[in-house]
Amino acid sequence: MKKARVIYNPTSGKELVKKNLADILSILEECGYEASAFATTPEEGSAKNEASRAAKMGFDLIVAAGGDGTINEVVNGIAPLKKRPKMAIIPAGTTNDYARALKIPRDNIIKAAEVIKKNQTVKMDIGKANKTYFINIAAGGHLTELTYEVPSELKSIFGYLAYLAKGAEMLPRVKPIKVRMEYDEGVYEGNASMFFLGLTNSVGGFEKIAPDAKLDDGKFSLIIVKTANVFEILHLAALMLNGGKHVEDSRLIYTKTSHLHAETLETNSPMMINLDGEYGGDAPMKFTNLHQHIEMYANADAIPANAIMGSILDEYNEETKSAEDEDEYLETSREFVKEVERLTEEDIDGDGKIGSNQK
Repeated sequence: MKKARVIYNPTSGKELVKKNLADILSILEECGYEASAFATTPEEGSAKNEASRAAKMGFDLIVAAGGDGTINEVVNGIAPLKKRPKMAIIPAGTTNDYARALKIPRDNIIKAAEVIKKNQTVKMDIGKANKTYFINIAAGGHLTELTYEVPSELKSIFGYLAYLAKGAEMLPRVKPIKVRMEYDEGVYEGNASMFFLGLTNSVGGFEKIAPDAKLDDGKFSLIIVKTANVFEILHLAALMLNGGKHVEDSRLIYTKTSHLHAETLETNSPMMINLDGEYGGDAPMKFTNLHQHIEMYANADAIPANAIMGSILDEYNEETKSAEDEDEYLETSREFVKEVERLTEEDIDGDGKIGSNQK
């Protein structure tokens, strides 16, 4: 019989995984797995070490149950191995970007586990940064460094952008850093306030940062923001919220690449690198896309066809979004765009109004 190990964070998601563990194990057994569980501890690398141990013992499936941090650890445990088990995820964190990208229910532990019953998988790309692996994003630059200072309740992209738009005291500290970025299509040398390297289209609950991202094509979505002007950054963010229009703006570079070498050209200005929301070391750093490296259970028939390699569709299938997600997105994006319009006195959304003023 095939074997599955559930690696779960017993404290995440109001302990919902822990409370539903028996049902999760039962679902796995219905799927033909001999199932067992491991509760992570506060010890550094607990989930990573257990994932590596289970994989080497011949487990066929590892289920990461918790937030994006738990998923990242499990991936780091199995990614270096030649023989890697399949993975499944049960989201129990705050943002759950990875579950959002795989269209796995984020508000019901049991329904998330039942996705395994569909027996649908996607061979997912993952990123490697020097010797560390990441599943969703890598970023660097002064703008991203400010996120370390943002209160935890504002860690989502919506909250962080709102924080920027409200003119927080940190904003004047955003400044350019001279960088050298080497990627598939060329080299950029010049000033930048940040770079962003994405594997999925979902960051902080927002799905337009890399609107044409594919999960399995061997390519990162690379964004280099050249401007450090606060209002221009806010304007770019508003364009992003308003239909992903930022990708055509001359104040940034948007491209696809299988690798990136990022370094700062300023000896007295180190560039911190953020990997999946956590500090991952300083530049210089080499990033490599590991094509279709880990096979993940997913709600594959709900993933937009243009997000998986081989699709000929050009438009995002909005029907895959839940009504609740759509309402939250529209409300938050409208508020942000209007706040930026108020600050910049420019009609970004084309409704003839500037912020709260009708002009």
